Amino acid sequence: MVHLRLVVPHGRVDDVLEVLECTPAVTSIIVLPGAARSPVGDVVLCDVAREDASVVLSDLRRLRIDQDGSIAVEIVDTALSRVAEEAERIAPGSPSDAVIWEDVEAKTSESATLSGVYLTFMVLASLIAAVGIFLDSPILIVGAMVVGPEFGPIAGFSVAFVQWRQRLALKSLGALLVGFPVAIVAAYLASQAFRLTGVTPDVFSEADHNLSSIISNPDFLAFFVAACAGAAGVLSLTTQKSGALIGVLISVTTIPAAANIGITAAYEDWDGFSGSVQQLAVNVAGILLAGVVTLYLQRKLYHRRRRRHLASVEVQRAARLRRRRR
Repeated sequence: MVHLRLVVPHGRVDDVLEVLECTPAVTSIIVLPGAARSPVGDVVLCDVAREDASVVLSDLRRLRIDQDGSIAVEIVDTALSRVAEEAERIAPGSPSDAVIWEDVEAKTSESATLSGVYLTFMVLASLIAAVGIFLDSPILIVGAMVVGPEFGPIAGFSVAFVQWRQRLALKSLGALLVGFPVAIVAAYLASQAFRLTGVTPDVFSEADHNLSSIISNPDFLAFFVAACAGAAGVLSLTTQKSGALIGVLISVTTIPAAANIGITAAYEDWDGFSGSVQQLAVNVAGILLAGVVTLYLQRKLYHRRRRRHLASVEVQRAARLRRRRR
């Protein structure tokens, strides 16, 4: 279930209640007249089945409640209520498959922000990956993949592309265009420091570092894995399957590729440098393409659900009107 807390301007509660009461998936509706002080208005509380949360929120936003009042959304993990169970049963589909688009938009907008913390994670992930490449350690490479925050902006750009949100697209693109070069420079400087201080050998050979050789030789399978990971990542984001997202993070070599670019540049291995750049481009392109396609299909399903919802609401309103006339 999803819990909604609405602050509704005075005189508009009836419009909100009509929307809520005409939706069978909404239950536990509570009205607190004059309870809100900032913004001033009436407070309306309700629970809605996760499957219909976005369509109800869309109705409320069409009434400009988000502009003139406020809407707070809270995910309810446990609801011990027969009427709640009935509301979930009425709403077609499975709660675990439902997408709350407003929640997705909020998460991707936040994770796509270019910030000091984001850049710090990019640098730390790149440094861990660099050490993993030098030591030929898969464990460190996997650790770097988990630490890397690059999937946030990639997901944000995918959401922005599907919904035609130019501002979010530019913000996400900016985070990627700044984050990866910063990570590459960090790996480059660290590699130079390691070599000058004797921590690593004076010569870096891919023949002695199997992971570097794999990273700098992209092929179709690399793109295929990136595409699968992109689809899985978007699904984990939209359906709140965090465990699946961890699997996505450790399956695509974006951060290791960025680190290998820095290492090969420091050692002037231009063949490895070129291959690592191609690997990074292939992986980012694969994730973006799969993410956009997955979100597009989910969005199409949502629009179909919304059309059915609007038709159902009209039927409910007509029935209520007939009852009033009697």
